[in-house]
Amino acid sequence: MSAFTTVRVPASSANLGPGFDTLGLALAIHLECRFRPAEQFGITLSGRDTAGIPADSSNLIWQTAVQVAEAQGRTMPAVRLEVHNEIPLGKGLGSSAAALTAGVAIANGALGLGWDEHRVLDEAARIEGHPDNVAAAVLGSITTAAIGADGVTRAIRLEIPDSFSIAVVCPDFELATKGMRGVLPKCYSREDTIFNLQRATLLVAALATGTKDVFPDALFDRLHQPYRMHSVPGMKEILELRAPGLLGCAMSGAGPSMLVLFETGREDVVELVRAEFEKAGKRAEAMFPTIDRDGLKVE
Repeated sequence: MSAFTTVRVPASSANLGPGFDTLGLALAIHLECRFRPAEQFGITLSGRDTAGIPADSSNLIWQTAVQVAEAQGRTMPAVRLEVHNEIPLGKGLGSSAAALTAGVAIANGALGLGWDEHRVLDEAARIEGHPDNVAAAVLGSITTAAIGADGVTRAIRLEIPDSFSIAVVCPDFELATKGMRGVLPKCYSREDTIFNLQRATLLVAALATGTKDVFPDALFDRLHQPYRMHSVPGMKEILELRAPGLLGCAMSGAGPSMLVLFETGREDVVELVRAEFEKAGKRAEAMFPTIDRDGLKVE
């Protein structure tokens, strides 16, 4: 019997405030898939939110692998697939990007395509439609990414110092990314565009150098959060929070979770964020993942 191959993909938090569809942060919360050749396709699930994950051929991981195979003029061979999920679904933590990335990696391994991480990233970004989450999922750490004029995704992984800690606060409801994109305007003013460009570039420099004092200003955004906050009770108040030890907050992806940056050792300030959700009538869970610096792992 063939040995299992293990594919491990981190969760991710996209945008980081002003870096809409560009910046991504890999979180040490994982989707792990083990697969080996089999006479017929089969899938087993374990971990978190399995009720929301199909255990048949409609599973997004498998559908992605099949799609990749077909694009290469190949047929995806039957595999035994074991999925263990730690990533909350529908919370803005890159669960779909992790599934897409895993599917591309599984196809790459099962078909012997020999793709490197950049080709895997490009394929996953093409399927996802935007590169922010998948770049972080594949490369790890904090990434900045863009789709070039030739349609190929270019991404750079930032080596960031251990100068701050992170948390994600997840309220007890889900939001669909597609629906949250639908609330955004088709055009933006020059003023708002410049506002975000200034803060996105400032944030990248601050992250790369550990210049924490600019985080509160650098995390502001005018392109997506103002339009989405009406769907997230308590979000306006969370973004306005100021407290010693709190470096800033941003909507994680399309929400509803909030990403919290804070001074290491000041986990207590995360309770302020959770409390705002509670005031708005929403229960919320605080998670304290580290930054995943490995990205996609295939063993």
